[in-house]
Amino acid sequence: MAVSSFARAFPSFECRSDPDICRPEIPPAGFGGYSGKSKSAILRGTSGVHGGLSSLILKFPPNFVRQLSIKARRNCSNIGVAQVVAASWSNNQAASGLTPAAKAVDPAAAAVAPVQIETGVEEVVAAPEDAFDDENVQFEGLPPFKYASFLNSDGSVAIHAGERLGRGIVTDAITTPVVNTSAYFFKKTADLIDFKEKRRASFEYGRYGNYTTVVAEDKISALEGAESTILMASGMCASTVLMLALIPAGGHLITTTDCYRKTRIFIETFLPKMGITATVIDPADIGGLESALEKNNVTLFFTESPTNPFLRCVDIERVSKLCHDKGALVCIDGTFATPLNQKALALGADIVVHSATKFIGGHNDVLAGSISGPEKLISVVRNLHHVLGGALNPNAAYLLIRGMKTLHLRVHQQNSTAQGMAEILEAHPKIRRVYYPGLASHPEHDLAKKQMKGFGGVVSFEVDGDLHTTAKFIDALKIPYIAPSFGGCESIVDQPAIMSYWDLPQSERAKYGILDNLVRFSFGVEDFEDVKADILQALEMI
Repeated sequence: MAVSSFARAFPSFECRSDPDICRPEIPPAGFGGYSGKSKSAILRGTSGVHGGLSSLILKFPPNFVRQLSIKARRNCSNIGVAQVVAASWSNNQAASGLTPAAKAVDPAAAAVAPVQIETGVEEVVAAPEDAFDDENVQFEGLPPFKYASFLNSDGSVAIHAGERLGRGIVTDAITTPVVNTSAYFFKKTADLIDFKEKRRASFEYGRYGNYTTVVAEDKISALEGAESTILMASGMCASTVLMLALIPAGGHLITTTDCYRKTRIFIETFLPKMGITATVIDPADIGGLESALEKNNVTLFFTESPTNPFLRCVDIERVSKLCHDKGALVCIDGTFATPLNQKALALGADIVVHSATKFIGGHNDVLAGSISGPEKLISVVRNLHHVLGGALNPNAAYLLIRGMKTLHLRVHQQNSTAQGMAEILEAHPKIRRVYYPGLASHPEHDLAKKQMKGFGGVVSFEVDGDLHTTAKFIDALKIPYIAPSFGGCESIVDQPAIMSYWDLPQSERAKYGILDNLVRFSFGVEDFEDVKADILQALEMI
């Protein structure tokens, strides 16, 4: 019987019933990529570390499953391997004396302060010289965002941040594995106590963190230039938890007239129950902002930029300075902009939130929300999030990771298509008005040019007609789906008067500027000429 070449090239595997030990036999010196390395070089940190061999780095050959015996396969199931990987990463982090909680806690108060479990990968020293030679091995604990020396664009960062040099999951796989677990185990009580007293890095429960989710969070942090990011189950979950965490009872909030309707409902209906009041101003009303800051003890200025659905832009730099002078925080919902078109934190904002469901996920197949900013603020939000729940499923985190790897390609195409179609629509006789920051007619066009690299993939416009004429135009379109949401590969179109405001009478909709003939069009990544022909043909039908 012929012997597999892989069987000759790789030693057999030994998998024990103890879920913390599942390792290959140590190859002899001079074997492949391990040439000249001692056994201690392969088992990093096995002395003086809780768990002994649990801190080894696993390196599986391509035919790992086939090489395992039936008993070994049973003992080393996918979940078991994920647990071993998680334990390995945690122990090695602890061996280096680093805990994710450490940077958020004042050392002087560490003994009495509540434990705050951070989920980011910490800065640590480089891997020792006697570590693996194989450059494909992902070392745990490498600095997560130190890419400046060889990655110069957001597109490259979106692909590699949190993975190539900063992934906490030890694996040779290019793609980050999905760690599907609801809880994390401790081998013995001493390990649990070490974790509780911040001497050991780990997670405890799935609601508090997940290894797959950390990678997605690190990518967003890298793109936004943020110290920390937390992911939640949806964009609305992120926005509401943020406000509840940062605005005290009886506090005051400033927001803008044009915004996502559900955000407005939360501000107008739920926050007052806690005595929180709000001032609503036009996005460009700097005088109104100054007056509100002067008259009220403002905690937070919360707005979108660009806004939904009229794509108004806020002068983030100026607003941030005014608010900071009065001790107020600034949060920008950058969903329409994406981290590639606008860097809100660099412009002075304290926090940036995204409905990651939209452009960040980019494939119309995942719900998620993100909050990015300095650790001292994100940790406050994280504490409340751990109480309220709303945790992101690790499978959703995987979809975000995958989506961000094409973010720069998609956004470039969407920016280009939206700009081209906005110009065509503005010149069309059957279109009354177009709302798009890339047009000179937009009230904040000059501001948008100053603080944005691109103007986004969404265009709103008014058809020359009534509710039924506008619906006829939408029904004549063949490429876009009639649906809520935006930012995916597929184009999406909706008539806000019907999609989002149908429960309000026409007079009430008009108060928010939502006319019956308003259309919001999210351009996907389809060919520009196809989209152009489709829209022009549909306009000919009305």
